[in-house]
Amino acid sequence: MTVLGIENVSKSYGEVHSVQGVSLNLGEGERVALLGHNGAGKTTLMRMVLGLTPLTSGSIQVLGMPPGSRKARAAIGFLPESVAFHGALTGREQLHHFARLKGVKRRVADDLLERVGLTHAMNRKIRTYSKGMRQRVGLAQALLGQPRLALLDEPTSGLDPISRHEFYDIVDDLAKTGTAVLLSSHALTELESRTDRIAIMSKGHLLANDSLSNLRKAARLPIQVRVKATAETADDMAARLGGSRVNGASVALEVQQEGKVSLLGQITGLGDLVKDIDVTPASLEELYRHYSVPKQEGK
Repeated sequence: MTVLGIENVSKSYGEVHSVQGVSLNLGEGERVALLGHNGAGKTTLMRMVLGLTPLTSGSIQVLGMPPGSRKARAAIGFLPESVAFHGALTGREQLHHFARLKGVKRRVADDLLERVGLTHAMNRKIRTYSKGMRQRVGLAQALLGQPRLALLDEPTSGLDPISRHEFYDIVDDLAKTGTAVLLSSHALTELESRTDRIAIMSKGHLLANDSLSNLRKAARLPIQVRVKATAETADDMAARLGGSRVNGASVALEVQQEGKVSLLGQITGLGDLVKDIDVTPASLEELYRHYSVPKQEGK
């Protein structure tokens, strides 16, 4: 079932075209990373989904409903990039306030504070919270009411590495229950194994929208292979494999996907000369640069 349908959507402010002809659909349980530089149109697109910014053209539907409608709003959980709460309230009081607005029981709010790791601080004033703690309150409010669609704009900002890992565990749990998740982030490395699809925007256009593996195939960026030998055998190995010697005792090679198995067979055939091997496909950061940086004529 399609949870979010964005069809040929554009948004212009006079001569400034913030979003141009974007189409993007999310199904139940899908985790989609929305990538792009500052000003690429990501936040504008999310605001249109929320019904906060009117469309210039195209259409958006949330569970078949127009953005901003009562049913669409009730289905969405939203975490903005910059969260702001009343500093005189405790974390618990603030989330209980949001729970009342959502029609959710207070004990559910308390359970969510525990889920995001704030049980120890729920009765402290929010003005005493660190940025990461305020971000956790924001995530908890986004989860109120078991949303069918979660819009998360830079959700790991201010979180330490352990908290980031815990955050993606929560995203995984959401997806398992059928919630569609649209996640905007600049932290590319952490997204590689925690999302189902990558959508890349630049200057208002959607330039790529596919799984990581399919984006790698389409981009045809070389796979990096590093074979560890010994100082005495590295030159011979480099000559046999057609690579270059690096760091004294290793051989560096590049290969396309279709040649990977053949190359690995060659390496295996070298037997005891090989001490170790690392195979590294194109990273999400490399793919992002490939798709988002304009290509020069003739290249």
